[in-house]
Amino acid sequence: MSLVPIFDLDGTLIDSDAALVAPFVALGIAEQDVTFGRLLEDECARLGITVADYLDHYDSDAAPPFAGAAELIGGLDRWAVCSNKIAVHGRAELDRLDWKPEVALFADDFGGPKHLGPVLDALGLAPSSAIFIGDTDHDRRCALDVGVPFVLAGWNPRARAEPGDIVLDHPGEALALFDES
Repeated sequence: MSLVPIFDLDGTLIDSDAALVAPFVALGIAEQDVTFGRLLEDECARLGITVADYLDHYDSDAAPPFAGAAELIGGLDRWAVCSNKIAVHGRAELDRLDWKPEVALFADDFGGPKHLGPVLDALGLAPSSAIFIGDTDHDRRCALDVGVPFVLAGWNPRARAEPGDIVLDHPGEALALFDES
């Protein structure tokens, strides 16, 4: 059986930490005060700025793919994105990279934090037919909540493994997980 990969976007396929932090810094927030894995509206509220001000400073062209991510994506027949990113920017980044997932759902699509159920439904898959690759505790919980195996994007230096995680050091290692025939 072949597993269909579902990816988080920021911190998993694209090296977006600097791009995500830059608007906060431009608005006077100290870089070390910014956290990852939250909804943008929650992080902006926590830091005392508006989402509109943040988005005015966000550059959809600033985040490069992680080394090996483009090759990974190029080797896939079916794949999807499940992200807490604002849809307009997530779709702009996918377009810029010429990446065409079968399904791409973002925070706006969920009406709150991402969850894998709608992605699985859109793909027509049972949890046993998918695998979720991400870089945060929230990603891990998303997978566990619906019974999808979780893989940690260990190529992101910020990612922290928990007991039981499958951890990959390079995106190219993922291809072996998807083809289990």
